[in-house]
This record gives sequence, C-alpha cells and structure tokens, in this order.
Amino acid sequence: MKKIRATLLIIQLVITGVELKAQAFTNPILAGFYPDPSICRAGDDFYLINSSFAFYPGLPIFHSRDLLNWKQIGYALDRPEQLDLEGHGVSRGLFAPSITFHKGTFYIVCTQVDRVGNFVITAKDPKGPWSNPVSLPEVNGIDPSLFFDDMKTYIVYNSIPPENKSLYGGHRTIRLRELDAVNLKTIGEEKIVVNGGTDISKKPVWIEAPHIIKRDGWYYLLCAEGGTGYNHSEVIFRSKSVEGPYISYEKNPILTQRHLDTLRKHPITTTGHADFVEGKDGQWWAVFLGCRPYEGDFYNTGRETFMAPVEWKDGWLQFNLGGDEVKYSYPINANIDKNAEKFNGNYHFRDEFTNITLNVRYNFLRTVKEKWYNIADGALTLNVRPETCAGRSNPSFIGFHQPHLKGYAATSVRFAAANENEKAGLLLFQNEKNHYFLCKSIKDGKQEVQLYKGDSLIASRIIEGSKSGLQLKAEAKNSTYAFYYADKKDNWQLLMDNVDGKYLSTKGAGGFVGCLYSMYATSNGNPSNNKAVFDWFECKNDDDVYKNK
Repeated sequence: MKKIRATLLIIQLVITGVELKAQAFTNPILAGFYPDPSICRAGDDFYLINSSFAFYPGLPIFHSRDLLNWKQIGYALDRPEQLDLEGHGVSRGLFAPSITFHKGTFYIVCTQVDRVGNFVITAKDPKGPWSNPVSLPEVNGIDPSLFFDDMKTYIVYNSIPPENKSLYGGHRTIRLRELDAVNLKTIGEEKIVVNGGTDISKKPVWIEAPHIIKRDGWYYLLCAEGGTGYNHSEVIFRSKSVEGPYISYEKNPILTQRHLDTLRKHPITTTGHADFVEGKDGQWWAVFLGCRPYEGDFYNTGRETFMAPVEWKDGWLQFNLGGDEVKYSYPINANIDKNAEKFNGNYHFRDEFTNITLNVRYNFLRTVKEKWYNIADGALTLNVRPETCAGRSNPSFIGFHQPHLKGYAATSVRFAAANENEKAGLLLFQNEKNHYFLCKSIKDGKQEVQLYKGDSLIASRIIEGSKSGLQLKAEAKNSTYAFYYADKKDNWQLLMDNVDGKYLSTKGAGGFVGCLYSMYATSNGNPSNNKAVFDWFECKNDDDVYKNK
C-alpha cells in the first residue's frame, strides 16, 4: 500500500508542475559546509545538527515540522565556558555530533578532538540553553551516538583496533558501552561489536558514525565505511542482541556513489555518514553527507547535508534512490513555506544589519571571548585587531557558508587604513593557509583595493575615496573565481578573473571543511584602534542544476 501511495504521489507531482515544486525537496537540504548530519524526532518536530569543527558557536541546530522547511534555531554550544577552540586548527574542534530525544530530554554526544574528547550535553528545549559538556573519558574514539533500549542506555562509537594493533591502514572498530543517562557516566566494560567493517578479510577502512535502531525484535547497526572521501559509503548490520554478534547485510553497502561514472552530469559524490528518522506519515528518511564536485573530486562547498527516502524491505533498511544516483529532488508530503529563509537551491540572502543581533547563520572562527563587533544604525562594525585568519586564535571574522558552485557574495565596507598593515574587506576562507582576501588598504599613502592569495599579493589597484564605502564581490564560477570592486555604487570593475578555485577545494587544501565568505578586518599582528564598518552583505546562488525549477 505504501508503494502504491508513493507511486500515485510521484505521478501527481509529474503531471502538475505547481505541485512538483510545492511537494518536493531540493538536495542538498543544507547547501554548503554542513557535514555529518544527525537527526531526531520529538513528537511532531524534527531536529537536525551538524559538525562545526573550529567554528563558533558550535553545533548548529535546525528545526522542521515536515522535513521540507528547515529553520536554524541556534547552536548547542554557544557560550565560551562550553567550548574553548583556542589553538585548534580549522579542521579540528568538534567532530560528528549525534542528537537523541528521550522522555522529555534532548541529548547530544560529540567529540572535541585534541582537548575534551567525548562528551554529552542535555537540554529540555533544543533552542537552549544546553548544559555544559560532561566528559566521557572512558569512551576512546570518535562519532559517538546514544541508543535508548527498553531498560538501558548505550553509547556506541568508532574506536581503535583490538589491543590497538592495526591489521592494515584504516583498521577500526565499533564499540558499545552502557551509559547511566541520569548521571551521565559510563557503566561496566566496553564491547567490540564490529571489528574492521563488513568483511575484515577485505580490509574495510574507517568503520565509523554508528547508529542503532531497534525494530521487530532486531537491533540494526548502521555505520559509515570507506572514509569520508570519494569511497564513502553506508553499511548495515543486525543482531538479536544489542551487544551482538552483528551480521553484515549481504547487499552492503546500502548507499554509495563511488561506482558511478565520474564524468556524469551534476554528480553527487562522497555519500555516507547517514542518520535515519521516521516521518509522521510512516515514511522513513535518511539524512547523510555528500559533495557536489565541479570537476573530478574538486569541490569548494565542503560536505553538505542531503536527504533521501529509505524503506524497510526483507528485514533490512534500504535506500530508495530511484536508481543508482542520489537525486537533486524527491517528492515529500509537505508544502513549501515561501516565507521561510532558504538553505538550498538558488536562493538570495541579503543582510542590511537592521536587527540588533547577528543572523544566526553567521560563524566566527574559534571562540569569541570578547565583544569586538557591534550592530547599530543599519551597519556592522568590526574592531581592527592584530589576530589574523592565518593564526589559531579568534580574528575579527564573521563568515557565511559558500552554498554554491556558481554564484557570488558581496559586501560594502567603509574603512580608512592608518597604515599598510591594516586591511578590511571580503575574505574567501578555506583554512589558515588557503584563502583569498579582497580588501581595502593603503600603500605609499594611496588607497588601494588589494587581492591576496594566502599572504601573497596577486592584484591591486589605486582607488578614489568613497563616503558610501567600497563595494567588494567574489564570484564563483565552478573551478575559478572572479573578484570585483566598485568605488561608486554598483559601478563594478573587474580586478582579477580566472583565479584558481581548486586552491580552495578540499582536495587542494585538505581538511574536512568548506569555504566561507567572511567579513574580515585585521592589523596583521600590530596594535590598532581602527574600525571597519560593513553596510550590507549578500550571497546569491546561480547553480545550473536548479535553473528553470
């Protein structure tokens, strides 16, 4: 019956173009750097969270009533005493959180690598406040998640090989411990429930991101396998006991794109790290990470959050992709809220700084411990500070995730540099070494617009002063960027075209993050009392796959 209803819905959507738009979602559901999704349901509400690495606040939280319209409601770690990221590299910090709801309480377990290790936080309201982290020192590994059984609670996680002796590179285990969910402490000894992966004789690598689901007397263990790159996949095991032994599904993996033609049009790759939820209509869904390369394995948007239908069939949970490829759209029993702020497709975001607080979508680089920014009179003011994006502290940096392969970000800045060290403008940031900075500064006493690649100046031009501010724009064109400026309103002039975009790709720059467009000011290690005033910021998507839809 479910198959018949789904088929009728698809036919209806195809016949009526209006309903196709109103009752289908667009992948990725969170465009840009939103990796490692985890989802839970609490009554009629759904909550989704992502990894945030060294960006602050930590662990963005999204809410939906229908799995179609999503709203960011805050962050789980938004107070300095909860999260100290000082000294962390961009791709360190917070790895792979998991969110669970049980008997009126929300739980998040996560790993802060290099410092706290695994921890748990709780809240009665997912909007917060969330508790301070409680460390779980006995949990040795990453990617923890909680499973609430009938009488007991368990934490399951990726860990070291047996006796910490690797049989091959990438050899890991999935381990299980009981957890006291009241006192937030582990109980008893840990148990290895998966050694290596689906078939250890084939040397599977990086078994991780485990989640347990109980259904019809079976315990299902779902994990990522193959590493969070091009060979990424999702696999499933089951057992009659939560402690195992777990048997691998003979048709594993249940999700991967690694076998497909790399030259296919508009590819979605790197799929895995899935979490699962049942909708209010009984339809099951998976959220998972994936990537949208513009060429080969090059992408600047990082790992993004996708969604697809899944179904229970022959005693196993299986993806229902409608073929081998993950699609850019699937039908869903919901209606689009035209007034909702968009996180996917070809949307246009513009901020005139009319609110007294920052839009929740912006990120800082590492923990903000002092107030160095201010919003007033329709403008955002940043203190020009010595910290730089190349360091490992908290610079004057307010970033927005690059959500497109093609599109642009722009801003307008009013700023007068006191010396050649002071610069302010639009930063296109991937990590401490890999970034482009389109900025205003001075040289030999003359005002300039400058473009830096890392710490190297690659283009500059003398400009006239403008009371209305200098407009700056970075345009993404798949594998390249173009940088523009306007010293008179909307009188855009090209500063440099065909700038290497692969330099900012994950393949080129490494790590686990994607690019951010950032309003940024620095005095490059020198004292300063200067300020930079940004009058607006906007980001517009123009990806080919979403046109005419």
